[in-house]
Amino acid sequence: MNKNKNKNKNIGTVQVYTGDGKGKTTAALGLALRAMGHGGKVIIIQFMKGDENYGEVRMARKLEPMGLTLEQHGLPTFVKKGAPSKEDLELAARGIERARQVLDAGEHDLVILDELNVAVDYGVIKLEDALDLLDRRNRHTELVITGRYAPPEILDRADYVSRIEEVKHPWRNGLSARPGVEY
Repeated sequence: MNKNKNKNKNIGTVQVYTGDGKGKTTAALGLALRAMGHGGKVIIIQFMKGDENYGEVRMARKLEPMGLTLEQHGLPTFVKKGAPSKEDLELAARGIERARQVLDAGEHDLVILDELNVAVDYGVIKLEDALDLLDRRNRHTELVITGRYAPPEILDRADYVSRIEEVKHPWRNGLSARPGVEY
């Protein structure tokens, strides 16, 4: 047996899934399932999302006993870029505070900050607050940040960066979002 097989087991990294293509949150959810398959404790903190009808929210509720937590810190409506509402800002601030608590506690193997990049780009979260979350991660926590428009400062601090590019998407031909595929 190879004694070095699991030497990096308890080393966490920062992963960023960004770009204009579909699949950033989906990739993070796949990683959550993979981590849980190895007994990992996972939390997903969603920014700018507040709709209980997302498929991942429904499924996360069923998987809670197995170590998955999903929290939404947003409204079920879209945020106006550059002009978020007071409630958008309050929910995002609660999400940032919750992420700080989770990262400080160090009790989760995988922490996913879903749409954090978009929240920064839209002015819902300050870049400094997002960078602070990266600094709080302990060396054993895998941290995943998703969303379009990843700031260069976050990309620079990441260990992995995956840019998902849209090559073709059926919405351009009038196909609207479908449950179980887009949400």
